Amino acid sequence: MIERYYFRNQLIKSFDFDFGFCIPDSTNTWDIIYDFPPLEQSIIDEMKDNPFETTSDTFYFVGDTLVIHNKASYRYIDGDRQNL
Repeated sequence: MIERYYFRNQLIKSFDFDFGFCIPDSTNTWDIIYDFPPLEQSIIDEMKDNPFETTSDTFYFVGDTLVIHNKASYRYIDGDRQNL
């Protein structure tokens, strides 16, 4: 799995993951917690002020074959906002 995060088409962070063998037709779960690089407060403010200009691409591979490409856009808000 490869994840790429962008703000205004500029790469912010890239992650490459390798997962072990999963038994076919089984249900598997995992949690991934990883640190994001520190960002300047001005960039954080820009990301909040410009909804959906922060995006990601996630690529899922089985062997060398791409099986899923997921694209996402993000809208960041202050954590203390109760109602949207």
